Amino acid sequence: MELNKIQFNLSPKALDCWNPGLRIKAEAEENTINVFDAIGEDYWTGEGVTAKSVGKSLAGMKGKDITVNINSPGGSMFEGLAIYNQLREHDGKITVKVLGIAASAASIIAMAGDEIQVAKAGFIMIHNAWVYAAGNRIDLREVADYLEPFDKSMAQIYSDRTGMKADAVVSMMDSETYISGSDAVEQGFADSLLAADAIREEQNEQARAAAILDVALAKAGMPRSERRKLLNEVKTSTRNATGDSTQNATDNYLATGEAKALSSNLLEILK
Repeated sequence: MELNKIQFNLSPKALDCWNPGLRIKAEAEENTINVFDAIGEDYWTGEGVTAKSVGKSLAGMKGKDITVNINSPGGSMFEGLAIYNQLREHDGKITVKVLGIAASAASIIAMAGDEIQVAKAGFIMIHNAWVYAAGNRIDLREVADYLEPFDKSMAQIYSDRTGMKADAVVSMMDSETYISGSDAVEQGFADSLLAADAIREEQNEQARAAAILDVALAKAGMPRSERRKLLNEVKTSTRNATGDSTQNATDNYLATGEAKALSSNLLEILK
């Protein structure tokens, strides 16, 4: 097995818990970085939060206090650790606000905050590095050995931030632990709760329905790159079949009750 081709992936459960419509209620502020997508670039859509995009934003904020808003199901651990290091090297104060969920790689990014605030109904999720892998027993042992240093690195970051013993953190990661807002404050993963009226929800039916379908495909074992490729092909096929005047036909379909019912049925089958 070629270890350099292994890609970190989203936990289906974290993706299921993610509400992509959550946003900060206040008007847009200067010196703000929003982490509102999966961590790592999506090859097919160009979407995702990357070290490159964060670095570009930070370049214009030298020495300034910044706010990092997070609502992400996680993604690439490579990118998450790189973004964490970028933020830690920033000279100004960093205030992190977890609006919905900071899962996996996104939780690592959250730990870069000098001050961390989390919604009372929000979550911080920590777990071991999560990948799709195939091969024989020798290949899989090699993958496990390859992942171990990443797990140790993450455990150390959580331990340093919370003051918890490393063994306790490792146990939480082994169990894929979801830490509610109040518990996050109590355990040291956050400093305070966000005000109840600080968060708003955008009613984006297309995005939510697409996310539900993404969950169903993830639970079926399809890697993120393949899921995005499939959704992109469907959109492209629809545009080619209907013409430019109805380029949003696929998105409109995703907002219908029929599409959402189909996604829900898939989730039930795959439970």
